[in-house]
Amino acid sequence: MPFKKSQVAGYLKKAFRDLEIARGDRFTEVRFTYAYQALIKVGIALLAREGMKVRAVPGHHIRILEAMSDILKDGDIFAIGNAMRMKRNEDLYGSEEFVSEKESDEYLAFSLKQGKKTYWLIPEDHPRAPRRLCRAVRCLTKRALSPFL
Repeated sequence: MPFKKSQVAGYLKKAFRDLEIARGDRFTEVRFTYAYQALIKVGIALLAREGMKVRAVPGHHIRILEAMSDILKDGDIFAIGNAMRMKRNEDLYGSEEFVSEKESDEYLAFSLKQGKKTYWLIPEDHPRAPRRLCRAVRCLTKRALSPFL
């Protein structure tokens, strides 16, 4: 059964909310965690747009990243998204510091970029992303954005 346009837009709105939280927090771990969650939520919105439902089963984050890569025809989504997933796992199960401020900013910029790409694929009746989120990409330093432009 296909998703309603409002459902797809709702998934994407949740992703943008996570991006807003990530952008506004001073702790690198919080920025990273919310950037990763946002990337996965962007993937869920993209899959819903394609009529696919995501189920919470072992390995579903990898499947979401693979599908995003295929749909958007961008292999970097899987490569960088999977690196983020592994970093997230290091944080959960490891005892070392796991992400630097620079990495956190780069991953946030990457998640924002994927959110923007997906945003323009959603039908025209989608809710507008908050204006301050649209400015978020410009607010991140050129240094943080350059690897992803």
